[in-house]
Amino acid sequence: MVLLLGACPEYGCLVYEYMHNGSLEDRLFRRGQTMALSWQHRFRIAAEIATGLLFLHQTKPEPLVHRDLKPANILLDRNLVAKISDVGLARLVSPSVADEVTQYRMTSTAGTFCYIDPEYQQTDVYSLGIILLQLITAKSPMGLTHHVERAIEKGTFKDILDKEVTDWPIEEALKFAKLSLQCAELRRRDRPDLGTIVLPSTLLLKKYGRGEFGCYDISRHIWILQS
Repeated sequence: MVLLLGACPEYGCLVYEYMHNGSLEDRLFRRGQTMALSWQHRFRIAAEIATGLLFLHQTKPEPLVHRDLKPANILLDRNLVAKISDVGLARLVSPSVADEVTQYRMTSTAGTFCYIDPEYQQTDVYSLGIILLQLITAKSPMGLTHHVERAIEKGTFKDILDKEVTDWPIEEALKFAKLSLQCAELRRRDRPDLGTIVLPSTLLLKKYGRGEFGCYDISRHIWILQS
């Protein structure tokens, strides 16, 4: 989470830590002529977002849902470490409905189009899936799941990857994409669990990016996502 340093009630201002590298959205779309993120950075950022999201969902005594997770709300520090911002939009989910989010009702619309769960449930996993797809494609979220699915089916997956990165590990990027598509399934029950599947899988890809696995086959850890 981006750290809250202080507040000024008189002017309605909140003071947060300064994030030197701006938002993930700015970096993905190269605003301000910034350097492209390496695939290693992208794999690591995915794990950091999943870690932060799980922290919110496991907050005690009541879990929190972000409601507006998107690249513009993911900020990067001087070392390109990703932190979730705009947590002020988060809402409490009472323990009685924490495991049955479909029963949770909102009093007003919140969130950003293209990142909002089509079933309008506050799991945040759908939004995460779209963000992960953007991490590897640097494309607009509109219709992105369809474009990636078609590319995989047609055997042109390599062509949809962000061309600013020239050394993509195609096999690992494909596993990353399949995990992302699972997160972005239209039905909540078809999405993988954040704590037991999504986070462990992104952590494995992060370790691969750091060269900790060598020729180790990470596919067996996410094989259930490929059926």
